[in-house]
Amino acid sequence: MEWGWDNGRAILGLFVITGIAWLLSENKRKFPWKITLGAVVMMYIVTLLLFGIPLIRSGLDSINSGINVLIAATREGTAFVFGPVIGDQAKWEQLVGSPGPIFIFQLLPLIIVIGSLSAILWHWGVLKVITNGFAFVFQRTMGMGGPTSLSVAANIFMGQTEAPLLIKPYLKVMTRSELLIVMTTGFATIAGSVLVVYVTLMRDVLPSVAAHLITVSFIASPAAVALAMIMIPETQETSKSSGETDFKYHSTMDAFSSGATDGIAIIWNIATMLIAALALVYIANALLGAIPTTVPVDGVQKPISLDILLGWLFAPLMYMAGVPWNEAVKAGSFIGQKTVFTEFVAFINLGNMPADEMTERTRTIVTYAICGFANFGSMGILIGGLSIMCPERRPDFLSLAWKTLYAGTLATIMAAAVVASLPYGLFTTADEPVVAPPVVENPAEVIPAPVAPPPAATDAVPPPVAPSSPITTPAPGPESAPATPTGQTP
Repeated sequence: MEWGWDNGRAILGLFVITGIAWLLSENKRKFPWKITLGAVVMMYIVTLLLFGIPLIRSGLDSINSGINVLIAATREGTAFVFGPVIGDQAKWEQLVGSPGPIFIFQLLPLIIVIGSLSAILWHWGVLKVITNGFAFVFQRTMGMGGPTSLSVAANIFMGQTEAPLLIKPYLKVMTRSELLIVMTTGFATIAGSVLVVYVTLMRDVLPSVAAHLITVSFIASPAAVALAMIMIPETQETSKSSGETDFKYHSTMDAFSSGATDGIAIIWNIATMLIAALALVYIANALLGAIPTTVPVDGVQKPISLDILLGWLFAPLMYMAGVPWNEAVKAGSFIGQKTVFTEFVAFINLGNMPADEMTERTRTIVTYAICGFANFGSMGILIGGLSIMCPERRPDFLSLAWKTLYAGTLATIMAAAVVASLPYGLFTTADEPVVAPPVVENPAEVIPAPVAPPPAATDAVPPPVAPSSPITTPAPGPESAPATPTGQTP
């Protein structure tokens, strides 16, 4: 396994990221050295355990098989409800030569299935035991109070507005530092329900994608805690309560139905934001395309577009996270998409990008960096949800919103830097080559560039359509209003 300058630069990137957090600190004289060093050590230990021990690694890789079962099970339900043509992607492609699945009929229903399954596992105590176990680890290793530790652990499996429900009675007495930890960990992780959708989007271009997406939530959580405590160091006594939650469903059937209902709410939220995001990106690119100038991109002169501007903005940060400079602008554009439009946008475009347009290592780093809910839309959803749970702390939630966005974004990039600092051979296996999707001449664009005519379609059947530039296929964020903890709400 080779180790070079790109890996070493990623280690320097860890210092850069913590330095940015320190510049945003409310008390620069009080730096949580032990917490920060402990978080970094924990991130490396977890990563090396998950990918370095063959038994654990094979267990992570086998999750892909379980996801295939969930996809097949979901297809059975969608085919019955929507009909065998629309509900079954293979039959749909045979009929119309579709370049990809119908998003709302063939991908989003996965959220309903995972929502119900997660709620049932919570009711049976399986998910509760796992969450409490991780909460104990965080409490012992990072010195957090019980309620805060429980929320951090729950965010590994649940969503940003769902995990705080477990500690709702404690929100009114938490310190500002603890509140920032709760909010930031929600932004630095993703919910289990949407994780399955992201695996579906990425599995053709990134081997072991399920293992990577699971790992990022584990290692981004301690990063989020450390960055939050750097920005607002703890100066008050924290709660010593165990943080036990008394939330429960009345029966298995109650859990099943509640999880499905919550899944529907998420789907409509995603679909609505997808429509709005696509429209806004088209308008933005149309306005930028009217500028009578071009810029060099990969040796080719191209009209100015939103993805190019976002790529320039975040390129230095991705470069310090271990991405080679010749791919930093392209990688930075995905961070911009995630921040401005939601991670759904970034994952769709990253999954649509042909394998030969970005190295597997850089694609892996970007996957870690965009795997979180830190975006503008989530700010409103999180503040609204927490304000309903604890109205008297609304001024604090509002004052912490921007710090939450910064810390959540930096936490996932910090997780990416940890992975980038290790030899990439650790994350690959000899029998898992990157599978490139079929290449089609002149693939149809979902949002054609405003300065160029749409390309001609071919008779070939391509995979989900790859737009001409990564930003041109935005999708919604998976966030939703606060719901019962079923494991699916962002």
